Amino acid sequence: MIETRTDPETRTFGPVEWLALLLVLLVVFRGPIGGLVSDPRLQTWTTVFVSVLVQAVPFLVFGVVLSALIAVFVPRSFWARALPRHPAAAVPAASLAGVVLPGCECGSVPIAGSLIRRGVTPAAALAFLLAAPAINPIVLTATAVAFPDDPEMVVARGLASLVVAVGIGWLWLRLGKTEWIKLPRRPDLDGDSKSRAFWASCRHDVMHAGGFLVVGAAAAATINVIVPESWLRALAAEPLLSILALAILAVLLSICSEADAFVAASLSQFSLTSRLVFLVVGPMVDLKLISMQAGMFGRVFASRFAPATFVTAVVVGTAFGVVVW
Repeated sequence: MIETRTDPETRTFGPVEWLALLLVLLVVFRGPIGGLVSDPRLQTWTTVFVSVLVQAVPFLVFGVVLSALIAVFVPRSFWARALPRHPAAAVPAASLAGVVLPGCECGSVPIAGSLIRRGVTPAAALAFLLAAPAINPIVLTATAVAFPDDPEMVVARGLASLVVAVGIGWLWLRLGKTEWIKLPRRPDLDGDSKSRAFWASCRHDVMHAGGFLVVGAAAAATINVIVPESWLRALAAEPLLSILALAILAVLLSICSEADAFVAASLSQFSLTSRLVFLVVGPMVDLKLISMQAGMFGRVFASRFAPATFVTAVVVGTAFGVVVW
């Protein structure tokens, strides 16, 4: 008698399915759930939480799928041929690769992790992680639509973001340590068929990136409720403080890079320079992104990488704003 092996993953309703079901229910029943919450602050929290997830999940799925495709179907030798051998030259090349991949920061995190697994130097993978959500065509087009009277905002955002990504990549080459990156253990994909390996990779990355995305979305919603709107109006009157305020606000709001330009355009009480900083910082450092980086690369990495990126983005964004305006 031949024993047929059944795969338990195909028969059980696992964590990935529960997460997907939860997200679907939140979207479908957003109205009734909001009606059950009588407190306006709780309604705001629920709205922001669901909105962040709805914005981010499609791009997270895109990144996870692309990450799995890279892990399973792209041979390691491809990256040796596609990127310059010298790490310093590979950093700007990887940054420019972000132009051709439409996605946000939620998708770039698992892709960067997959690139490191496939042998790409961490500096180049991290430069791609920062550049892809900031300079891809969808983000730049959205910025042009949001600022129809200020076309220089598109150029300034693209160039400033590219400079930050390359600068952080080179900084990692100089000061970064391999032991700071702790990628989570992943299923061994080499012994499985391509299809089984692909789905195993997808499930693994969804659990690591998706779980931290939920944590980040909850934190962003809490900040939206706590920070009084009157504080923003007072800070807008001070040039230097307004830059720092919008930089911090970009971190706290955790808006997807495809939508942040419209939020920045609505903050008309702030200067164009401070709004440029908002657009440069947001796709590179925010609560959900820090959470996802901690889940993908480890807390030690996130505790060093996020502050360095934040300072660099603020300085570079401010410098471009001063030159342009």
